[in-house]
Amino acid sequence: MGTSNKYGINTICTHVGEIKDEQFKGAISPLYMSTSYNFDNVDVKRYPRYFNTPNQEALCKKIAALEKMEAGLIFGSGMAAISTTLLAFLKKGDHVILQETLYGGTYNFVVEEFDKFGIEYTFTKSLAIEDFNSEIRNNTKVIFIETPSNPLMKIVDMKAVADLAKNYDIITMIDNTFASPINQTPVDFGIQVVIHSATKYMGGHSDILAGVVAASEEHVQRIWSLAKNLGGSLSDFTVWMLERSLKTMNLRVKRQSKNALKMAKYLENHNLIEKVYYPGLKSHDNYELAKKQMKYFGGMLSFELKEHIDSMDFQRNLNLIKPSMSLAGVESTMLSPSQTSHALLGPEARDEQGIKDGLVRFSVGIEETKDLIEDIEQSLKKVIQ
Repeated sequence: MGTSNKYGINTICTHVGEIKDEQFKGAISPLYMSTSYNFDNVDVKRYPRYFNTPNQEALCKKIAALEKMEAGLIFGSGMAAISTTLLAFLKKGDHVILQETLYGGTYNFVVEEFDKFGIEYTFTKSLAIEDFNSEIRNNTKVIFIETPSNPLMKIVDMKAVADLAKNYDIITMIDNTFASPINQTPVDFGIQVVIHSATKYMGGHSDILAGVVAASEEHVQRIWSLAKNLGGSLSDFTVWMLERSLKTMNLRVKRQSKNALKMAKYLENHNLIEKVYYPGLKSHDNYELAKKQMKYFGGMLSFELKEHIDSMDFQRNLNLIKPSMSLAGVESTMLSPSQTSHALLGPEARDEQGIKDGLVRFSVGIEETKDLIEDIEQSLKKVIQ
């Protein structure tokens, strides 16, 4: 299709980056499963590990359009996207600043691997811009943020971070997984590189493992130069499935965001809930900032049960909401971050981030909220008997 910036979000989700079926005139993109293409007298020498098969190339255009960027790149997982992107901009002797609360996989990658590469790193003490500023060194090359953060839904001021980084010629990166391009587009605030675990809202059906990056042509080319050597490309069947899923992303995420706000308000007023973390609640520390940055507040929240309630017993007694490892599917799920997404951090690191053992992360789906409430109520009745 022509320039994507003239289209609305549903049109971008549905049509940008699709492949026309010239042979049979099918309504959807054909799937090209070949791993071997002609090399003689062709404009592009295609090879799956080079991220340029027909389906890969087309999907990258949709990813770029969704984040209002010049180019995109797709990976075999969110961590493949994160690790490759960070390593593409960092080398021995460089320094990176990361916010205090991050996805456990990102945290673990940095603390376990960066010392091997001679890359220096610092985690901020808070999300205040002053803490980012105080950590800048002469060799700082990247600032990496995540907003809303996993699992406490903390909000980072993207414009303040971008403005700070620009003054020092530092590259800014964001993990935009929890928000999705539906709820916020970081480039609007000056962030240069946007990363997603496409396993989550982009996939949306708990059946895809993928990661994506969107940035300028120059930055994506730099990431690609390393990515082709690391080999974290995505199979064309999964690429095709991801394109299918993206067609409904706006519809899904809007419904999930609407449901999550209802569930957050319900939980906040419940006498058996100690605390609720959701940026759409006025009680959230960064509610006003979230309103400025986000179109909707997202489908993710977390909460702490009263101390006398065992969080695992509560989850085991749910009938409709699934205790499940991942998030952002059309079905509602819950998990304990201390046993899953942040288990690798260890008790001390989790405590530093404020992640209690009784914390429950809630990925709200597209179900009727009255049914979700009834499921929570029946579970609570069982565990407090």
